[in-house]
Amino acid sequence: MKSLFKFILNVVPRPILIRLSYIFKFFAPFLMKGNNVECTVCEHQFKKFLPYGYNDGQRDNVLCPYDLTLERHRLMWTYLKTKSNFFTDNLKVMHIAPEQCFYKTFRAQKNLDYTTGDLESPLADLHFDLHNIPLEDNIYDVVFCNHVMEHVKDDVQCMKELLRIMKPGGWGILQVPADYTRTTTYEDATITDPKEREKHFGQYDHVRLYGTNYPDVLRSAGFEVEEYDYHKELKEEDYKKYRFQEDELLYIVRKK
Repeated sequence: MKSLFKFILNVVPRPILIRLSYIFKFFAPFLMKGNNVECTVCEHQFKKFLPYGYNDGQRDNVLCPYDLTLERHRLMWTYLKTKSNFFTDNLKVMHIAPEQCFYKTFRAQKNLDYTTGDLESPLADLHFDLHNIPLEDNIYDVVFCNHVMEHVKDDVQCMKELLRIMKPGGWGILQVPADYTRTTTYEDATITDPKEREKHFGQYDHVRLYGTNYPDVLRSAGFEVEEYDYHKELKEEDYKKYRFQEDELLYIVRKK
């Protein structure tokens, strides 16, 4: 099955995959019945999650077949539910590159004034270049922008723009894929070939690979940064049940 999903992910265009996922989700609870893993977002249990990833980077047992959450989505949801005011307070939210698994839920929350933004995504209310956001200062209580900074030309400039539209006292989550064995971020603007980018940065459309200095990059843009390591709060069996990425840390950014 892993080989089949690897083939599908690398051959079938993503828009078609998304449409097929709406059909598959209705059969998934029956086809993958079990209780070895659990999605923190949809709360469905399965014998196993689906594999996900491109080419040699495919990961086993990570993709929820019902709502398409990955490790990072389940980790972020856990923070929102247990550590934040996201589901209780009236908040003005900007969600950059909105994830499909969150979109309908966040849109339906009556406590949120929820806006989405992206350069091209059909889920975006507003379309703009993140390097120069066409919005006023100090608008949003919460800003989400996950797995975007590894794609942009000037990540610090984009971070500064997100800081600018965030209200003083506001907070956000700006996750990125990272190599936790590296102490510094690796980038090389001369690497433009998609195959070479995949080899150096992990994916064909990535332009950098972050290391453990990512919080310092966020601070250089003006954010205050809090680091959450859920290994300190959850049992090891919970980590395995929810299939969180073992080494992923959650960085919460705030504007002074």
